[in-house]
Amino acid sequence: MEIFDRLESEVRSYCRSFPTVFTSALGYHLVDEAGRRYIDFFSGAGTLNYGHNHPDIKRELVDYLQGDGVLHSLDMATAAKRRFLEFFESLILAPRRLDYKVQFCGPTGTNAVEAALKLARKATGRTNVVYFSRSYHGMTLGALAVTANAKKRSGAGVPLAFTVAVPYENDLGPEVDGLVYLEGLLADSAGGVDLPAAVIVETVQAEGGVHSASWSWLRRLDQLVRRFGVLLIVDDIQVGCGRTGPFFSFEPAGILPDLVTLSKSISGIGLPMSLLLIRPQLDVWSPGEHTGTFRGNNLAFVAGAAALSLFWRDDALSREVERKAALLEAWAEELLHSHPAARGELRGRGLIQGISFPSPGLAAQLARAAFDRGLIIETAGRADEVLKILPPLIIDEAGLKAGLERLEDCLRSLGCEAVELGRGAG
Repeated sequence: MEIFDRLESEVRSYCRSFPTVFTSALGYHLVDEAGRRYIDFFSGAGTLNYGHNHPDIKRELVDYLQGDGVLHSLDMATAAKRRFLEFFESLILAPRRLDYKVQFCGPTGTNAVEAALKLARKATGRTNVVYFSRSYHGMTLGALAVTANAKKRSGAGVPLAFTVAVPYENDLGPEVDGLVYLEGLLADSAGGVDLPAAVIVETVQAEGGVHSASWSWLRRLDQLVRRFGVLLIVDDIQVGCGRTGPFFSFEPAGILPDLVTLSKSISGIGLPMSLLLIRPQLDVWSPGEHTGTFRGNNLAFVAGAAALSLFWRDDALSREVERKAALLEAWAEELLHSHPAARGELRGRGLIQGISFPSPGLAAQLARAAFDRGLIIETAGRADEVLKILPPLIIDEAGLKAGLERLEDCLRSLGCEAVELGRGAG
């Protein structure tokens, strides 16, 4: 680890949580240079929905490389991009009757958010954007301006303007309805807030503590913004691509966002890639108005197309996610019932589940203890009070059970004997 400590910037974070040198990975396992195997309940922060080095996806990449396929192309047309678009249209958009244009953005999710904010402002001629408490949308300046976390916002070094925060569902308790507050802001010409260009929302606040919005709340939000001609942006970067069950996390709500951001698992195997989906009438960009040197990552197109072809020709993966989610919830509830002193609360949707602990520092202690027992898991929430369970979607029942057994061992080792479990809202 010496060269990392000596040469790499102090900004690094995950290597501090998982202090080893990893050398290989397959499925839901990581292996370090000492030969130790770890169960992955982290999935590259949601980038590895289909697991590490899926053999069929990897084979497509190897064949493409051996055939001297184009690697870098900016936004030029390539056979790899065409194949990805064909699969995305036929397997994702058409079956859901979705009419979106596809913008390839810079390689990270925050760039898709930047593109969405810029386009919403350009299309409406308005400047303000509404975001929600506990939200996280990225680390560049525009995305930080719609991110709620004070520590992350402070890193900007400049004022973050032209945005307005409102409470997410149940953030201030059931007696405070954030959408009533938002409606008041939109309707009151003397309220001091200019009509916004857009509202940006996560259906599940992954970094904010695994809070999930109810379908009824999302429908009310959709109806509200349409009444006032405000655009709706759904950030599906971490919870899309099947993480909650369906390909898009918002599908069960029956809403139709104006703009959708995708990244992380859209590339299928962990390669950099991000997309912005745009309702056609909003595609008012001039050529080159939002560009990026690496928006033409052809290896990501190849892997992404392979993942779509493998997993999205039917609803088998969605049904498997629902089945495994039910198992995970049942196991986690039993685990927490067996350790009442921890006073844990389970919440989430699909295969993104969080266990919130009121005791300061307990979630972080559990994550450290889990690493010592060969389990990779991270924390989330305002004060890192939530242990976030985020396994690859392809994990089997034995892997889920083994990971949860290691968590139980951690609870036991920290003296967390039995506690009443509460189920989180949403």
